[in-house]
Amino acid sequence: MLVFKFGGASVKDASAVKNVAQIISLFPTKKKLVVVSAMGKTTNALEEIVDALSTNNYESYRYLVEEIIKYHLKIVDNLFLERHEGLVTFLDDMKEFLFEKIKKPFSEKYDYEYDQIVSLGEVISTKIIEAYLLDRTVSAIWIDTKQFIRTDNNYRNAFVDWKKTQELIDLNLRPLFKTSDVIVTQGFIGATAEGFATTLGREGSDYSAGIFAYCLDAESVTIWKDVPGMLNADPKWFDKTIKLNQISFQEAIELAYYGATVIHPKTIKPLQNKNIPLYVKSFVDPSASGTVISSVTDYDHLVPSFIFKMNQIKVGITPKDFSFIVEENLSHLFNILSTSGVQINLMQNSAISFDFVIENKPSVIKNLFSQLESDFIVTIEEGLELVTIRHYDQATIDRVTIDKEIILTQKSKQTARILMRNIK
Repeated sequence: MLVFKFGGASVKDASAVKNVAQIISLFPTKKKLVVVSAMGKTTNALEEIVDALSTNNYESYRYLVEEIIKYHLKIVDNLFLERHEGLVTFLDDMKEFLFEKIKKPFSEKYDYEYDQIVSLGEVISTKIIEAYLLDRTVSAIWIDTKQFIRTDNNYRNAFVDWKKTQELIDLNLRPLFKTSDVIVTQGFIGATAEGFATTLGREGSDYSAGIFAYCLDAESVTIWKDVPGMLNADPKWFDKTIKLNQISFQEAIELAYYGATVIHPKTIKPLQNKNIPLYVKSFVDPSASGTVISSVTDYDHLVPSFIFKMNQIKVGITPKDFSFIVEENLSHLFNILSTSGVQINLMQNSAISFDFVIENKPSVIKNLFSQLESDFIVTIEEGLELVTIRHYDQATIDRVTIDKEIILTQKSKQTARILMRNIK
């Protein structure tokens, strides 16, 4: 049994949906569970809808709802030779459901409302894909992932209850393969014990594929993207990129930790635990080899990888009372950073100072500084970029530091991290 995951770009319009069906047809002898994201930029549109509702901007809310329904109706019209009454009715019902939200008070928990509305994008996309597969006489069935992936109530970043999820999948999902060749379900979504929708964090559809693969003991997972596989750098920041043909789970986790965006960081661990290979392949050229991520470590060192983080700032912290940076001070600092929602990209401390690098987000930084400045002297350096090089040598370091002022360097045996700025 294979698990496929298709992201928003791979189902952005009718021709893309047809391509998904074509890819599924390339594996006729295999049972398949297909995890699908919301179509195109639907998640972003639904986030705007939540914001409009939360601020009582009902005119904008109605307009945005109408637009999102029109977008999906256009896809439906272009997929089927005749009007698909079932999907048209479904989308009309979805519109009415969202309009009814205006009549109800907005929850005090924004994140709860966010999950109930934003999760609808995946519900809509999977209903459309199931209908198209059935129209092509594929033995397909739609399932509601909320019936299978059980989470806590940490809305927008829910934690999976693995034991209960495994029980639900064994009892209610596995038997469906006896009568269906393809099961279509939603990425990104789970549900609480009470049945309320939760989401697994942005880009969580990859994670959903990993969850289902682990619980179903899948043969493999394939994430279909608009790139030929995992590249050793983002082409936006780096020319002459190289495709990584094969890397290990450990290497993929390291790359994800440092900020590589091709694979969601939480996706890899459950696959590693059961040694289920993960393929990253192109939906534009599905016959191409792509990248395989497995337990094999032999190829990790062959190609250096570069991860760039732009728009960084370095924050320097020194106690006002001239005390040392001891465990008590560090504990206090990390508590402030955690409650402020700050993600540290690099850190370094000496006896009397603590430096850390974060993305320059003004609203977050303002809140952070207000908490720090009562106890610490705070200094900042702006306009920085952070590059991480896996499997570096001096030539790779020289390549990325041309015309740069190096602010800080950290090296281990496998990884070099360099904070720098352009030389003016």
